[in-house]
Amino acid sequence: MHDPGKRQIVFINAAHTLNHYGLLILATAVLGMVQQAPEAFGRDYGPILALGTAMFVLYGLGALPMGWLAERVGRKALMCAFFLGVGVSMLVAGFATSPLALGVALAFMGAFSAIYHPIGTAMLVEAAGTRVGRAVGINGVFGNLGVALAPVVTALLAARLGWHFAFLVPGAIALGLGLLYLREPAFDTAKAAGPQKPFPVIPPAVVRRAVAVLLTIAAVSGLIFNAFTLLLPKLMEERLASSPDLLPVVGLLAFLATLCGGLTQFTVGNLIDRRTLKSIFLPLALVLVPAMVLLAYADGWVVLPLAALIAASVFGQVTVNETMTARYVAPALRTKLYSIRFTIGFLGAATASPLIGFLHEATGSLAAPLLVLAGFGVLTFCCALVFPNRQEELQPELWAKAAPLPAGVPAAAE
Repeated sequence: MHDPGKRQIVFINAAHTLNHYGLLILATAVLGMVQQAPEAFGRDYGPILALGTAMFVLYGLGALPMGWLAERVGRKALMCAFFLGVGVSMLVAGFATSPLALGVALAFMGAFSAIYHPIGTAMLVEAAGTRVGRAVGINGVFGNLGVALAPVVTALLAARLGWHFAFLVPGAIALGLGLLYLREPAFDTAKAAGPQKPFPVIPPAVVRRAVAVLLTIAAVSGLIFNAFTLLLPKLMEERLASSPDLLPVVGLLAFLATLCGGLTQFTVGNLIDRRTLKSIFLPLALVLVPAMVLLAYADGWVVLPLAALIAASVFGQVTVNETMTARYVAPALRTKLYSIRFTIGFLGAATASPLIGFLHEATGSLAAPLLVLAGFGVLTFCCALVFPNRQEELQPELWAKAAPLPAGVPAAAE
């Protein structure tokens, strides 16, 4: 591949897969750890899963300074640090022999993983030009691929080779990608899409409304996304494959459910270039709450289509949310807003691990966590209701005919 822009996008998409895959290794590896290493980590699911709390906290907090760091060390250096740092952290986690060692390794993995979304997403959006929806949708599929592969590959590695290899194998892959990326020349992704149209002047009230919804939904969707992907392997084990010998089946079932999310992201990405964000966001949010409530009490094979429907809703919303920034925020402020947005989102995500662990420990099932997520899904629906529904999203030249800006207020300031 001779086009440096296309090579850059390949690495960004690969990083997205690795990012989501790494954060979900523990959710399935814990099922093998309680069987294979009870003397080191114990036999209880909740306490081991809670070891990932620091990982998600640092994943959230670490996103905040990325816009500032990018201005000083460059995006290329940060993406190299992502690949190499995540790889080394995974290898250390694979060799951990105590809860403390594993928790520390996961914390470092979370800190390095914090680099990807603020930096990689900004690079991708600038490279996409006028086809932002399609590019974000395809990138979302790669991220979803990591989510989908994590349970099935982790389950196979843990069952066949031992839980250690569930961390060691992806760690080696991450290091290999990092060494390849080091050979790539620094590249300005803003040039990848050719000449850029000037960003339109959008009325401040519209931008404030969009950004307010964007930041609110960030916290809520962060919690729902992370909690659902974390509990999915355990849900499949409890409702469909309770035998310890069926660990690979648990991973496969979780993979099938999340695969629907990936297909939805691709479909949503293509729709976004032709329809307003609200017209897509609203139906996705509408199905989330009833599906969560039904899944809380479902048993047997009906669990699989319900989980697939929730995955489609949750992952489809990710593509919509990431496109919101591209349509309503000027390029000069995008990296900083992505940093703020992902920090808020990942802090919400950080509560998922202890929340699931505590509620499962207290109730003995995943019904209570799912009902709590359904409650947060109501807030998601409210956000979809109040988000702007403007045809100007598809025809930016129409913003000039919208309500005029107050004197002296530039669009980029919003």
